[in-house]
Amino acid sequence: MTKIDAKILEKATAWLSPNFDSDTQTKIQQLIANDPKELTESFYTNLAFGTGGMRGVMGPGTNRINKYTLGKNTQGLSNYLKKIYPNEQLKVAIAYDCRHNSKSLAQTVANVFSANDIQVYLFSDLRTTPELSFAVKYLDCHTGIVLTASHNPPEYNGYKVYWSDGGQIVPPEDDEIIQEINQLDFAQIKFEAKDDLIHLVDTEVDEAFANASVANADFKVSGKDNLKIVFTSLHGTSITMIPDVLKKAGYTNVHIVEEQAKPDGDFPTVVSPNPEEPEALKMAMQLAEKVHADIVVGTDPDGDRLGIAVRNLEGEMMLLNGNQTMVVMTDFLLQQWKNNNKINGKQFIGSTIVSTPMMEKLGEAYNVECKIGLTGFKWIAKMIKDFPELEFIGGGEESFGFMTGDFVRDKDAVTATLLACEIAAQAKANGSSFFASLIDMYVAHGFYKEKLVSLVKKGMDGAAEIKQIMVDLRENPLTTIDGSKVIRIEDYQASTTTDMEHGTKTPISIPKSNVLIYYTADGTKIAARPSGTEPKIKFYFSVNLPLANKADFATVEKQLDAKIDRIVQEMKLN
Repeated sequence: MTKIDAKILEKATAWLSPNFDSDTQTKIQQLIANDPKELTESFYTNLAFGTGGMRGVMGPGTNRINKYTLGKNTQGLSNYLKKIYPNEQLKVAIAYDCRHNSKSLAQTVANVFSANDIQVYLFSDLRTTPELSFAVKYLDCHTGIVLTASHNPPEYNGYKVYWSDGGQIVPPEDDEIIQEINQLDFAQIKFEAKDDLIHLVDTEVDEAFANASVANADFKVSGKDNLKIVFTSLHGTSITMIPDVLKKAGYTNVHIVEEQAKPDGDFPTVVSPNPEEPEALKMAMQLAEKVHADIVVGTDPDGDRLGIAVRNLEGEMMLLNGNQTMVVMTDFLLQQWKNNNKINGKQFIGSTIVSTPMMEKLGEAYNVECKIGLTGFKWIAKMIKDFPELEFIGGGEESFGFMTGDFVRDKDAVTATLLACEIAAQAKANGSSFFASLIDMYVAHGFYKEKLVSLVKKGMDGAAEIKQIMVDLRENPLTTIDGSKVIRIEDYQASTTTDMEHGTKTPISIPKSNVLIYYTADGTKIAARPSGTEPKIKFYFSVNLPLANKADFATVEKQLDAKIDRIVQEMKLN
């Protein structure tokens, strides 16, 4: 049997103390006796906050999601809140999704907050992440927590922290909270609930959120009765809200994938509950053919991201990528604002450094600023907070997230689903389609084609491999890509942009992050970054060509796809 490292054994043995319940102690003893590899994975590091909060495999240990790691987070956050709001009655909102243990972990988090004399507003059953973001502001809370691991596999769960503006925590609060957590010992967690401080939240917030979603995405378009919609919640939380919002907005022809409508943390009908994956929407696409639907919408388990499929020029159902959905939605919003004479130079749209450059082209076309931030929707929410003098129209990121207006401060598949249906209904009423609208944009602004390649590298060895890949890309940078010279490299960890032709460096002003972006002379953009929520390293490709007219769409698309394939092969990523 593999020998257990002394430091690992020391950390694990600490969990055999009376501070931990008997079930946890038994599991640790079994790992020590029978599974040194799993013991090492469970204790070799402390689970950390990434781009979407803290996510990890459930189980005992410091590198796992359990009542103690989440209890410690909550105790540290409680201490921090008391420090910065010393004379206020503190309030927190808590929601959770359909995952295994989400409800019990949410109750544990509520207990710890209440033990620290903080008023808790706990949703009585599962709710979407955007509703939690809304609830923080609606209930005038200081902070909010949602228990979710988004689209990760069933063995995962997670913990996302929201601030009083409804957005996820960002600097400086995030680092200060993490410091507070790291100072704690597990023995300092207060688990004894004060039940009178825990209040269950129900229909009042549901109704307010649904009404706000409709107010922000219902543009009173024609043709709603004529739009056939297929919707799947992929066994997740959005079934609690999206059908109701569509009904409130006047959509009567909605077909729900019943086999996937019941919330279930095993996600039994899909390999992964990720709307980015074509396989996840297979059942919805089959139903779409059966009922002759115009649009398919599928959402991830916590209801903040959406995948959309629409009929292409040949009438076939086609899954769009996040960049395509984002630019169509943003263009529609900009056009609505323009039609109502609301654009006056004091508005902006938002996106991220790994998303399509086409968002910036849209900003230029409508004379609206396009702000670009790091990966993760918390940075778009931060833009709204940092620039209160500007109105936020909408924005998104390539990973299937979009936000309309600022009543929610996180990606919001509920409101975005309604917005997508509004676009599809209006286009159909005008003799066009959602897909034709996208091609019109390519003709107007250039045909931008993107692709994501993710390499899965699990565990301690995988983390080391990902680290080495990023080191190699920095120390031995590519000089040409598909025959085109690399002219600029942005290194967000070093906070520098390097002009490769002149060797000059200029500073990058946005916060540091482990991201590297290459730009070539022919307009190609390649970004590399380790995922902040999964054991993956991600490569984002963007290539572009002019599109003279709709008739050339298929030909130019083949050229762009072939270019991406050549680059993937050249970088040995296939």
